[in-house]
Parts: sequence; C-alpha cells; structure tokens
Amino acid sequence: MRVGGAVRAGVLAVVAAGVVGCGGLGASVEDRPDVLTTMGFGLPDEHATARVSVYRGKYPGIDLRITEGAFDEQQFLSAVASGEPPDLVYADRLKLGSYAARGAVEPIDDCLRSRGVQLSDYRAAAVRQVSYGGRVYGVPEFATVRVLIINNGPVLAEGIDPARVSTTDWSALAEQAGKLAVREGGRFRRIGFDPKLPDSLPLWAKANGVELIDADGRARLDDPAVVEALRFTADLVKAQGGWASFKAFRDSFDEFGAGNQYATGQLAVMPMESFYLNTLAANSPDVDVTIAPFTDRRGAPTTELGGQAWAIPKGARHPEHACDFLATMTAKDTWVTAANARRDALARQGRPYGGTFTANRAADEAIFATVYAPQGNRILDQGVPIVLGLQEKAFALPPSPAGGDLVRAWQSAATRVLTGSQTPEEALRQAQREADQAVDRIVGR
Repeated sequence: MRVGGAVRAGVLAVVAAGVVGCGGLGASVEDRPDVLTTMGFGLPDEHATARVSVYRGKYPGIDLRITEGAFDEQQFLSAVASGEPPDLVYADRLKLGSYAARGAVEPIDDCLRSRGVQLSDYRAAAVRQVSYGGRVYGVPEFATVRVLIINNGPVLAEGIDPARVSTTDWSALAEQAGKLAVREGGRFRRIGFDPKLPDSLPLWAKANGVELIDADGRARLDDPAVVEALRFTADLVKAQGGWASFKAFRDSFDEFGAGNQYATGQLAVMPMESFYLNTLAANSPDVDVTIAPFTDRRGAPTTELGGQAWAIPKGARHPEHACDFLATMTAKDTWVTAANARRDALARQGRPYGGTFTANRAADEAIFATVYAPQGNRILDQGVPIVLGLQEKAFALPPSPAGGDLVRAWQSAATRVLTGSQTPEEALRQAQREADQAVDRIVGR
C-alpha cells in the first residue's frame, strides 16, 4: 500500500491547521547539535534508568533530554506538522503503521543496518507491528502477552477445578462465569469472569479464528466471527449483572495494591497482561492463583503481543544521534544490564524479580539464562515459564494506515453493545464503516 507525498502533506496540514503556537520541544534547544529530545518516554524504574545510563556512558557528548509523560498522539502529530518534532518518539506499536502512512515517522532500515541491528533477533510478531509498506519504522521494546489468572479460592469454593477453567469451550465458560459471579442486594460482590472488554476484543476474535485487521491494513470488524466473539463476551457481562454495575465494581478495584481483586476475592477469573504477575507477586505473594494460557476454541494457546516502539519523527533534527539511541536502548547487552539493575533494586526492597520480557529474543534468552532465577514465589514460578512459552506463539495485528482510528472504532462498538444501545451486528457494521472511512481518508480509495 503506497501513500503519496501529497496525501502525507495534506494530512499533516490538517493537523497543523488546528495548532496555533503549539510547537514541538523548542527550536532554540533542538537546533543545538549536541541535544537529543524524546517524547512519550519516562523513567519509572531501573529498566528505563539503567538503559539511559548505558546510552549516556556511551555517548557522553550528547545532552539527552527526556520529556517525561504519556504519549499524546495529537501533540505528536502537531509537533511534526509544525516542523518542531522531538528527535525520538516512544509509542504503541499498534499505531505505528498509521504514523508511517501519514509520513510522521521516518523509515529506519538504513539506520538499523548501519548500527548492526539484526531484526532476526526480534520476535516476528513485534517486527510485523513496526513494518509498513516493506519498510521498518520502529524498534520494538517490551513485549507483553495475556494469560488467564484464576483465583483458586473462589473457584474451588464453587466446586470448580481451576484446571478446567479455560477459554476453549465457550458454553462451559459461560456456565462457570454464572456460578462464580456473586451479587447481593443488587450489588456485585464478585465478578465470575471478566472478558476485559473493550480492550480484549482482538484476542477474542482471534480465538474465534479471525484478525480484526487484514494483511492490507483494512478492518474486518463486521466479519461474522467477530460478531460472534463480541456477542459472546458481551453476553458474559450481561449475564453477570450488566455493564453499568459490572464496570462500576471493576473500577473500584485496588488493582495495583495489596487489596487487589484477587486478594479480596472480588474477582474469580480474568485474562490479563503478563506484567500483572509481578504486581501480584510483589503485593500479594500468598494469594492462591493458577496461571494458564488463554486458548482458542480448538484449545491451542492464543495470545496477543503488545508493547511500545522507538521511532524517529519526520523532520527530526538529529536523526543520527536518534539512531544511536534507539539501537543502544534495545541492544541485548543493554537489556541485560537493565535486568540486573531491576533485579538488584527489587531485592533491596525485599521484592521478587519476575524477569524482563522484551521483543528482543536474544536479550530474553540472555536474561533468563543469567539474570532471572526462581525464588520460591509461587505466582512467578508458575507464571514465568508460561509467559516464556507464549512469546513465540503470540500474534500481533498487521499495521494499518489508520491504526488508531481502527482501535477507537472497535472499542466504541464494543462499548455500545455493552451498554445495550446496539446489537453486535449493528455496532460492528457502524465500526466497519468508520474504519473504512478512516483508511480512505489517508490512502484514498
């Protein structure tokens, strides 16, 4: 799929038209040859700080300026359109194809080749996410997968063997969810099974045999298999008490604290991103859970690979320095340094280290051979091998020239079904129209 320069210019002009005085990070700073600026990246822990330290040690003459904060798509596109972009952007891989199609990020094939970066070291699903039109536009960073986390106490109390809880048999799962859900006086006391809508619709569709985006980057949201997956998952929520009370109860969880939904028995089963295993292991190490793969309807392990990527924006003033940075930050040895730093910092706090999972296969092999070791934490000891086994089985949706719009289309459709304002067929037909229009706006018919 090709995108002409006029289309790119038009898209960026539209963005620029809505921006008055919204520049990038300051031309007076960016014009200095020794300054390197980033957007969308932060320094929350040693995985970030240790790698940044590696870069600074390797390139001491560069004044690296990290603008901490969550990635803001509108701010990013506005900065590119105004001619004042950062040198690097850290963004969701699922949306990178859209930025490539709009001409907002540069292809980096030559950059990677010149720095000896071997994409064969990276997981194929992650590389798929950062490639568009035969070119590479980003370097993948972390890699997360989704697993089932089963709360053994409530499950066993209802006479259900945790080993028999799976997403293979949807009829059996619906029956189990009904048994496990608890409502008293019209209020939730426990969610039996949370399908994690609207975010997890791609996973349920894949379990039903279809991907939400085809190989050409166009949506297939109204596919009958997607309709069936949305109907089933929305019905799970409806049967347990309906979306309004379900969501209100879920939003009340102390999800990242010691009083989380597993420790308090507020939740029986949920598919969750693999990083959450570390949260449970650190905050509720004694909670009795079973970690299991999410499976498709044939029983095969199925999971979606997610994560961020580094990219170089169009018009970046220091692309060579930016290339050095992204190559250094994602190198095997840099990741091993960061994993050691993270493990040691957690040990000083008396907390377990659950491994570092990246899109760099070579880095992960080194980390789990030399840095990670089982520590007797039941959650991690059973969960880490499962996550490692799923990494190569994970799928990633193809890049789309309207990636962000497609995500919004299917999430809005799922929400409309959950609230009862539309049937699955109606919601997904509307979403398909919206998705088609979004792609057409960028690439033309």
